[in-house]
Amino acid sequence: MITVIGSINLDLVANVERLPGPGETVPGMAFVTSPGGKGANQALAARRAGAAVRMMGAVGDDDFAGAALDLLRRDGVDLAGVQRTASPTGTALILVAASGENMIAVVPGANGAVGPQRVAEAGIGADDVVLLQHEIPLATIEAALDAAAQAGAVVILNTAPFRAEAAPLLAKAGVVVANETEFDLYAEALGLAGGGREARMRAFAAQTGRVLIVTLGGEGVLAADGGELFHTPATPITPVDTVGAGDTFCGYLAAGLDAGLPLRAAIARAAQAASLACLKRGAQPSIPTAEEVDAFTAGRSAR
Repeated sequence: MITVIGSINLDLVANVERLPGPGETVPGMAFVTSPGGKGANQALAARRAGAAVRMMGAVGDDDFAGAALDLLRRDGVDLAGVQRTASPTGTALILVAASGENMIAVVPGANGAVGPQRVAEAGIGADDVVLLQHEIPLATIEAALDAAAQAGAVVILNTAPFRAEAAPLLAKAGVVVANETEFDLYAEALGLAGGGREARMRAFAAQTGRVLIVTLGGEGVLAADGGELFHTPATPITPVDTVGAGDTFCGYLAAGLDAGLPLRAAIARAAQAASLACLKRGAQPSIPTAEEVDAFTAGRSAR
């Protein structure tokens, strides 16, 4: 069972030719709403990867709540742990350029009500894989890390978005997933030794004994496991929208580890799924199913 404790949002997405600079207005070409939030995205990805998933989070008592939960409900994620609050449902304001690059502003809303007491309600057990992100209060994340350690559960911490005050929590997670920008910032915050990213990754893994995974966009994934550093290349694609790629990676990684895959195999499958997610628009609609990933992998192998 995968337990996701995290954010649930409704994404408000505008497509533009290019991303604006500070103080600049650019014309939009299209606008859609789409369910999102890093917690919800990762829960859906794990579910589409074939895992049993439950979501712990919060939404408002408003019109956005139903839309935010729609795909989770349709795909069979257990939503018994999602509470309604007086705060509005979280929203993300997203601009997507024609190149596929994006910029995002997140308004937490009800996600701020996901307190440490929700961890106790989750009843984390030794057979759980716990998946966390930084879009809920850090006190809740720390409580979940501690509960998972006490239960002997596998815990994956996705360090997005970057929050300098969260740096001490990284050493508590069994598996840490960061993108390249986030890791470089956390490396500075933690004072990791080394003149480059790889040296700092080795330093983190050596000091903490944890697995560190850094996603590099089109350059693939770099992972440090003990004294070993290994690279998983990205699948060559022409991206349409990169919004959901990182969350797809995390959800598929959790599902792979939950299914007993070795770390390298779980990372490779997650990277394939993340590449596929870049070929469609929207954070959740773009997340591929396990069957789509299998067909994509088989097609590449047959070439």
